[in-house]
Amino acid sequence: MKQKIVVLTGAGISAESGIKTFRDSNGLWENHRIEEVATPEGWAANPGLVLDFYNKRRAQLLEVTPNDGHRALAELEQDFEVHVVTQNVDDLHERAGSSQVLHLHGELRKVRSERYPHLIYGWDNDLHLGDLCERGTQLRPHIVWFGEAVSMLEPAADLASEADVFLIVGTSLQVYPAAGLMHYAPRNIPVYYVDPHPQLNVELSRMSNLSVIAEPATTGVRKVANWLKEKK
Repeated sequence: MKQKIVVLTGAGISAESGIKTFRDSNGLWENHRIEEVATPEGWAANPGLVLDFYNKRRAQLLEVTPNDGHRALAELEQDFEVHVVTQNVDDLHERAGSSQVLHLHGELRKVRSERYPHLIYGWDNDLHLGDLCERGTQLRPHIVWFGEAVSMLEPAADLASEADVFLIVGTSLQVYPAAGLMHYAPRNIPVYYVDPHPQLNVELSRMSNLSVIAEPATTGVRKVANWLKEKK
């Protein structure tokens, strides 16, 4: 039976492909306040602005490609059972070849019914007011906005609880509930943290089973992948 590797990825791995990180240093996302474009209240107040914002993000996503960090994770499936839990809304893991990807915060290349959230559709074009689901209600981005429930958190926690190895890539571990996933992992399994600027709180700094690789994902993930294959 293959060892199970559970990987938590954040904005840092996609930034190396050219995807803008969620929040710039000035607290804005692409010159917009988060409340305007990433909350139910923003959607209710100005749905046209929200649709335009995500249309631009979707168009940008279609212009970028996976990087070596994404590819190294996908290649681990040759020797391990790999489950990627990502905070990112892009599909770069899938395009790199990862077959088991759980999106905590939704997916940019999908839309869903405003009223019937189980009606989800693949979508690569611009989304407009007046684009309706099969039951006649407005479509919205398939994104988990601030203030909305993270419905995929429970299955992600279940995966973490079954991990033989836990790998964290490109995330500050400051945004909850995703940052708490590592605490569901069995105690004393190997935990690897790849980030060029790792942020270690007191709890993390005391973990004897934590290995920190202070490098970008494009080099750090490959390094961890090689270690895991050697230990196999």
